[in-house]
Amino acid sequence: MDEKKRFQAFRTEEPKIIRFQQALKRKKKYTVWIAAAVGVLVLIVLLFCVQIREVKVSGNRHYSQEEIEEKVLREPFARSSLLTFFRNRFRPHEKIPFIEDYRIAFRSPVSCEIIVYEKSIVGYVSYMSSNLYFDKDGVVVESTSDIYEGAPQVTGLHFGHIVLGKALPVDNPEIFRQILNLTQELATSNIVPDKISYDDKMNATLFIRDLVVKLGGSESMDGKLTELADIVSDYPDLSGTLYLDSFDSSNSNPMYRFEKK
Repeated sequence: MDEKKRFQAFRTEEPKIIRFQQALKRKKKYTVWIAAAVGVLVLIVLLFCVQIREVKVSGNRHYSQEEIEEKVLREPFARSSLLTFFRNRFRPHEKIPFIEDYRIAFRSPVSCEIIVYEKSIVGYVSYMSSNLYFDKDGVVVESTSDIYEGAPQVTGLHFGHIVLGKALPVDNPEIFRQILNLTQELATSNIVPDKISYDDKMNATLFIRDLVVKLGGSESMDGKLTELADIVSDYPDLSGTLYLDSFDSSNSNPMYRFEKK
């Protein structure tokens, strides 16, 4: 076939080629739209159909499981597994009193565990009809009228203006280390006081139901509390004032003064 005939044949086939290319473009365009529509449909299904149905909470002491669920999963569509996953992964967690942070671990598309990391609350002080709970550094983490079990009232601290989220402005910040050590040793000895009081020389006094225990200074505190644990165990209904401030670790057969109420 000479050049002229080949050119005429190409001119004859050219419209067919153009129509084929246009059809191919339309097909690709429809494919993209269909894929997008399928993607949107899948996203809607994941958002509204895949819901969290089972929640486990661990690490919580101050709040019940129901309270943790309400505080953590209270945003719009909070039961959506997909939204909750992305919120937990990429957004700052909401501040919750007594909670340092929390983590949501998915065990399946419809179940998760909320792992709670609580702040180390050591006690509270009463101020202007409110109970101010503070951590190991004396930082006030919550102001409430409620009384929470396990955190004793601390009296004898002298402070001025109080700001939530700031340390109690006491004259001697060393007192907070003593309070922390004391509450930790009390917990180890399974002793739960109603109140801890300090005088100007940082001598501690415990109030356990009807029993008042004079502990004195921080020296040999573990020995004092060991003695106290034995006494409270043997005499759970003891009522009066027990003086353990005379504790001597070198005395193998100690005697303590007790004033009956």
